[in-house]
Amino acid sequence: MRPDQFGDLAIFAAIAADRSFTRAARRLGVTQSALSQTMKRLEDQFGFRLLTRTTRSVAPTDAGERLLATLAPALASLDSEIEALSQPRGAAIGTVRITTGKHAADTVLWPILPSFMRRHPGIEVDICVEDAMTDIVAGRFDAGIRLGERLEKDMIAMAIGSPLRIAVVAAPGYLDGHPVPQEPADLMAHRCIAYRDARGELSPWSFTRDGRTVTVTPGRGPVFNDAAMLVATALESFGILYILEDLVTAPIAEGRLIRLLEPWCEPFAGYHLYYPDRRGTTAFELFKDALRASRAV
Repeated sequence: MRPDQFGDLAIFAAIAADRSFTRAARRLGVTQSALSQTMKRLEDQFGFRLLTRTTRSVAPTDAGERLLATLAPALASLDSEIEALSQPRGAAIGTVRITTGKHAADTVLWPILPSFMRRHPGIEVDICVEDAMTDIVAGRFDAGIRLGERLEKDMIAMAIGSPLRIAVVAAPGYLDGHPVPQEPADLMAHRCIAYRDARGELSPWSFTRDGRTVTVTPGRGPVFNDAAMLVATALESFGILYILEDLVTAPIAEGRLIRLLEPWCEPFAGYHLYYPDRRGTTAFELFKDALRASRAV
């Protein structure tokens, strides 16, 4: 396409939208004659008609409609980008791409996102919720959010969440027919509801008490990769569940799940924002500031 044709195509789109040379001329601040000359020049260059004109109406031809199907969205996208770039001086623009797990997205990320997006309308937010650890460099992410223990050593990490705690629970119906475990090792004799991670492996059950850490292999039982199904299965008395405490707070309070091995479930470091380089974009630095502020509240 020749450079001078872009402006002529924009005029064609304006006439087609208004269905009138008169209205388009008034809106664009030019004469009807100038618009007619533009359309004649454009149609001569293309070698086909773009508009059908009568004394009462103007409408795109079939060829004009096909061209508009591509042209109209392109012009709208350009207008939107120009508007974003025309934000008041100092307003941030850019994109922030984050990979995170579902629990972190719900408990750490979402609470700050609405206010962040309202405060910085020029920043595009792109969140990918997935359980698997992602190569943020290869995936072209600015950062990821995961538990500190899962981070690569060469990553810069910033704590952004409160400490977390595990709860080991079972329904009263399950405990009616099984002895209550007193030590983590006792779990090997129980039916246990396990979580399968994105690598296809069963997540280990680790416990800490008075500085001593113990990891056990729980007894056989149902396996899921969804937190809601894990909790539902425990409520149906199919075994003992090891899960983040806040996901079972309500059923514990209601007595539908009973907490077990509580002295072995000490708090541990929560979520971290991790990224490969200290030299972030302005958009990413503002995002980090929002996460820091939420932690300070």
